[in-house]
Amino acid sequence: MLIFTTAEQADHDPAHEIFRGQRVPCFENPSRAAFVEQALRAAGHTLRRPDTDSADLLSQVHSPRYLQFLRTAWDQWLALDAANAGVQPFPSVWPVRTLRSDVEPANFIARLGLYSMDNGSPMVAGTWVAAKAAADAAASAARALGQGERAVFCATRPPGHHAGPDFMGGYCFINHAAVCAQALRAGGAQRVAVLDVDYHHGNGTQAIFYERADVLFVSIHGDPRTEYPFYLGHADETGAGAGQGCNLNLPLAAGASVATWFDALDTACARVAAHRPDALVVSLGLDTFAGDPISRFQLQTGDFRRLGRRLQQLGLPTAFILEGGYAAAELGQNAAQVLQGFEEGGR
Repeated sequence: MLIFTTAEQADHDPAHEIFRGQRVPCFENPSRAAFVEQALRAAGHTLRRPDTDSADLLSQVHSPRYLQFLRTAWDQWLALDAANAGVQPFPSVWPVRTLRSDVEPANFIARLGLYSMDNGSPMVAGTWVAAKAAADAAASAARALGQGERAVFCATRPPGHHAGPDFMGGYCFINHAAVCAQALRAGGAQRVAVLDVDYHHGNGTQAIFYERADVLFVSIHGDPRTEYPFYLGHADETGAGAGQGCNLNLPLAAGASVATWFDALDTACARVAAHRPDALVVSLGLDTFAGDPISRFQLQTGDFRRLGRRLQQLGLPTAFILEGGYAAAELGQNAAQVLQGFEEGGR
């Protein structure tokens, strides 16, 4: 399997985040990708650098105003005070109901709140570089599929599926799965399916494609009544306009059994097959693992091999985009199991 990784992922290395009101070390950190890369090399895989620039695709997925903020945010932060080089900025106010979001504030922290859905996406000097490099990997994956590769894995970070058209959140800045899907469409695919198996609903991906019929979005995730991102991911969200019927959410109760999860996967795969896509993008969240520190499903390492085998049965050119998974030491083995199962399923 073709695998892309980026050295730039290590440039996004926040020291801390705010979790349940406390300042804690970041769950989403460079060790995640390092463990994945180590496990993949041990399994005999060769890792390579992205070979496609995603710049033209980004504005097809995200708003120009938001992208301009992301590119320049750290410079704006430093312009306020050189001492900010050692300080992570966090938003403290958001334009919720009745507040305007069409006028960009002059105040930096207010701008940060304008483009954030939460305070869970800490920024540092290398955030844009790391996120853009991961988007290049997603574009490279789409190009490889278009050239005949059957499967590609992007072992990249930060993740992306919580990033919407004009906002960041949940450790995500650029929506790499959406970039990959858009690149596939631009490369000639008539229909694309995005299957999100992260514990947390891919609210950003849903928002980007909600009114489109060419990109199906299917997600299996923790019930948003109790699980992040809380405000999206309910079963009655089925698409709008041209996209009516092209969005399927399969929320499961926290603590749902492995059998329940795989039943949902079968439902998801049936819907993907019915869409008759030319290619599949998998938002591969591995925080469904029973040992994950911030999630509450029950999958064990061996279950990820079963996941890979089931996805291969769809018979589609497939791009895997690494999303969540915060049991860092086990993350690499779980990722390797998915790829092994996928490759076995084709024999």
